[in-house]
Formats: sequence, structure tokens, C-alpha cells
Amino acid sequence: MSSSVLVVTVIVVVLALGFDFINGFHDTANSIATSVSTRVLTPKQAILMSAFLNFVGAFISTSVAKTVGSDIVNTQLISQTVVLAALVAAIIWNLITWYFGIPSSSSHALIGGLIGAAIVYKMSFAVVYWHSFLLKIVLWLFLSPVIGFIMGYLFMTALNWILRKAKPAQVTKSFSKLQILSAALMAFNHGGNDAQKSMGIISMALVSGGLISTFHVPFWVKAGCAISMALGTSIGGWKIIKTMGVNMAKLAPVNGFAAETGAAAVIFTATMLHAPVSTTHIISGSIMGVGASKRFSSVSWSLAQSIAWTWVITIPICATLGGLTIFLIKLI
Repeated sequence: MSSSVLVVTVIVVVLALGFDFINGFHDTANSIATSVSTRVLTPKQAILMSAFLNFVGAFISTSVAKTVGSDIVNTQLISQTVVLAALVAAIIWNLITWYFGIPSSSSHALIGGLIGAAIVYKMSFAVVYWHSFLLKIVLWLFLSPVIGFIMGYLFMTALNWILRKAKPAQVTKSFSKLQILSAALMAFNHGGNDAQKSMGIISMALVSGGLISTFHVPFWVKAGCAISMALGTSIGGWKIIKTMGVNMAKLAPVNGFAAETGAAAVIFTATMLHAPVSTTHIISGSIMGVGASKRFSSVSWSLAQSIAWTWVITIPICATLGGLTIFLIKLI
């Protein structure tokens, strides 16, 4: 192995762990926004619980890592610099959206950056496995928030019917406890899906550099990504927490329980189907569905529209950023 390969590998690993760290505090809101907004948990309690369960969830599977690391682009046709460019693009976009408090998808930022960098590197669209990209990424891009909305709406509608004769004070007291469980499920499933994306990227770089002969996720990669995401989560992304937990819809503990439980079920299903979904899209859709179950005017649809536009433009913008980054790397 040449010294240049080793240097690029180290840079990729550092950037990937940095991406996971940023992903942790960028997507903390996915797990705890509703629990904090309903005051079921203090911010400190919610973040510590989320950080621990994100760490544990990162070890449940590597199926999503395989999708990201070997099913999106042809790893035999790219170099490690493509992975480096993808990470740079995703990190830039995550920091921009975090700064403005926009709950965008870290997953789609990374995949967009990877596709754009790979295409520019080979100057060919054939480097991308388009069927897999359309089936596992684009399809879920549109389906996941819709399914999240439906799950949140149906779950809340069912709870409203079941609890129709219960006293509001008793409902709030009971679901204040139950929402802790739903927030825990959400955090665990976030770690199970999101941490795997960096695992896949690092493993892709190891294959491209010849450090491993076939695609698999070494234990040290799992541990590194899990720790980085947990540390990032421990910081907390307060701007996005406010957007999702307060500005999108007014939530009570029973609403937060419905949103988190519905979203966690969708994310778990996607993970079992090896789909690298956006946990942000799913919990946002679920929150909207819960709010709409009361009345459609309960949801801030203008904010929802702005978020939806961010979802649509994330992959194209990050593909452009990835392409520009690899172009500059090739020039250097």
C-alpha cells in the first residue's frame, strides 16, 4: 500500500467520523424534539438518552451500510478521492442547513455528494447503479414522508377514539411516561439507520484503496461511527429541535407519543429492507400527520412547504457540490 493511499484513507476516515458527529447534532431533533417541546424530558435528559440509544442502535445491522457502500455506485470504477469529495459536500450542506435551522436529510446529502463526485470523476453516468438508486433512494425520498404522515395521522386518530372518554389530565399524565419510551425507540432506530451510512462510506474507501478485498464493515468502523454519532447527539441541534418540536405543530405528550412511535416503526421497517431513509423526512411527516388529525390548520403548512423544498433540492445540490469538489481535487 502506497503512502498516498494511506494518507487519503486517514483523511476519509476522519471526515466520515466528522460527518457522523455533525449528523448526530444535526439530527438530534429527530429523536427528541417532541419530548422536549412537550416537556416530558428536560433537554439534558433527552440528549443523554438519545446519545446512548443512538450508540446502541448503530450496532444492530450493516445492511444499510452495504446499500450505501456498494449498491449506489460501482466501487471498482472510483477512487478514494470520490468518497472524500462526497463527504465534503455532505458536511457543507449539513452545516448550512443546521445554521438556518432547516431539518434536511444527512442521508440524501451524503448520497447526492457520492453520485455527483462519481459521475464527474469518471465523466460517465454509467458509474451509478441507477436502478438501485431509484428503488432504494428516490422512491423512499417520496414515500417516507408520506408513510410517516399516514402513520402519524392514523395512530393519533386511533388514540383519539380510544381515549375519547378519558380525562385530559389523566391522558397527559399517562402519556408523559409513555412518550419517554417512544423517544427511546426513535433514538434507537435513528442510530440503526443513520450511523450505517458512514460505515458504508468508510468501508467503500477501504475497498477502493485495496485495504480490504471485499465489502464488509470492520468492527472498528462500527465502533468509531457509533461513538461519533453519540458524541454529536450529546451536543444537540437546538435550532432544528425548535423548528420540529415547536414551530411545525403544537404537541401534547399523547401527540408526541403518536408521532415518535409511528416514525420509529417506519424507520425500523426501512432498515430491515436495507433502505437508507431520511429519519428527518419520516419524523417530520409523522408530526404533520399527528397535527392534521386534530385539524389541518394545526400544522404550519408554510413551514412544511419550505422543508419539503429542502428535501427535493438536497440531492441535486449535494451532487453539484460533490462534482465540484472532485473536479478541484483532480486539478490539484
